[in-house]
Amino acid sequence: MTRARLAAASALTLAGLSLGACSLAPAYQPPATPVAAAFKEQGPWTPAQPADAQPRGQWWAMFGDPVLDDLEARAEKASPTLAAAVAAYDQARALSDQARAGLIPEVDGSGLATRQRRSQNQPLRVGGPDEYDTNQLGASVAYEIDLWGRLRNIARSAGDRAQASAADLRSARLSLQADLADDYLTLRGYDAQIRLLSDTVGAYQRALDLTNVLHNGGNATGLDVARAQTQLSSAKAQLTDVTASRALMEHAIAALVGESASSFSLAPSDKALPQPTVAVSAPSLLLQRRPDIAAAERRAAAANADVGVARAALFPSLMLDASAGWQTAGGINLLQAPNTFWMVGPQLAGAIFDGGRRAANVRASKAAFDQASANYRGVVLNAFRDVEDQMALSNRLAIEARDASDAVTAARRTVELANIRYKQGVATYLDVVTAQTAALTAEQTQIQLTTRRLQASVNLTRALGGAWI
Repeated sequence: MTRARLAAASALTLAGLSLGACSLAPAYQPPATPVAAAFKEQGPWTPAQPADAQPRGQWWAMFGDPVLDDLEARAEKASPTLAAAVAAYDQARALSDQARAGLIPEVDGSGLATRQRRSQNQPLRVGGPDEYDTNQLGASVAYEIDLWGRLRNIARSAGDRAQASAADLRSARLSLQADLADDYLTLRGYDAQIRLLSDTVGAYQRALDLTNVLHNGGNATGLDVARAQTQLSSAKAQLTDVTASRALMEHAIAALVGESASSFSLAPSDKALPQPTVAVSAPSLLLQRRPDIAAAERRAAAANADVGVARAALFPSLMLDASAGWQTAGGINLLQAPNTFWMVGPQLAGAIFDGGRRAANVRASKAAFDQASANYRGVVLNAFRDVEDQMALSNRLAIEARDASDAVTAARRTVELANIRYKQGVATYLDVVTAQTAALTAEQTQIQLTTRRLQASVNLTRALGGAWI
């Protein structure tokens, strides 16, 4: 290669390097989303950058239940759902590393040792032996000069998607923790109902026995006996139904912690879990910790970078190739100066006519960015709704629980009075049955409300993206 050609190649390469700072991706800003100045229920709204990577801690410890603590630890180690999310994140990181590798030159080595025979009737053959050896040892370098930012935008897009996958992993972990806590609280609610119904069945059995004695003595009618039997059988049926529901919930917990339902069991517990104080005035800064918001924003950023990749395809690409080595037609003195060869030079290539394929790809990438932006706005708005829902539910359930407690107190007093009046002969057994049924319903409602309040605290934690402390 002459000096003039070397100078021309160098000039073209330097021009490409100077253009390498160019990027055809649009300037990116997180999609604008309308937000309220404050939560409708309570608490100020403070705009902030996503903080989804902040530590959330063992927020379930607020219930002070060692069994739940152990289950959460087991789920972290053995949950197949979480393991799949970890694998997806590892894959995304590997793809990001692969994309970044395109930003640096690729160096390859080669070597060959062959023996060949040419046909004597080879077209245009000019002299030379029929049989000969070829030995070659060399290396080559290939590097695409990033004129329009294509490679950088590919790497940026892959990196953004890896960050989105990391947020997906955090979202999967938080969802697993919350689902497990929710199911566990439901199971303990069933335990409370089973205890209540078991005590109720015992009380109703004693009432039936007493009614039979009174009936045999002529002091109660057959109708009273039938009502007592009906009430007892109904309570037994409810006990069987709740017991079955508890078994199903136990199986669900087994799946969450990565164990077989056939060998998993949780002993009943009569421990009353504390009702955590829900921080309804928690600053909305915590809302920015939601990993699903971070994932949606990163996917919008990746889609924006993809627009730059599609635009860059409209322009020529510049590739710098170089190769060098030693070659000989046999013999053992391969690594000698006369046997060297080399080649260096840029290659410029671009489409002349493609039927509008590249332009269509640009339009598609812009539409994909619009879709990702709309998805991001939807995630943010749903996050606001989730927090408002759980704050409203926590506030209303607290009021409802106080009323339910008053109803239980009144219902128990009614049962006492109905029994006294029945024994005195001034009330029928129907009054006793009605009072007992109302009392059972009130106590079941109280247990259900207690469970719902505990679950609301879990769901508020989920809505806020983690612990509020």
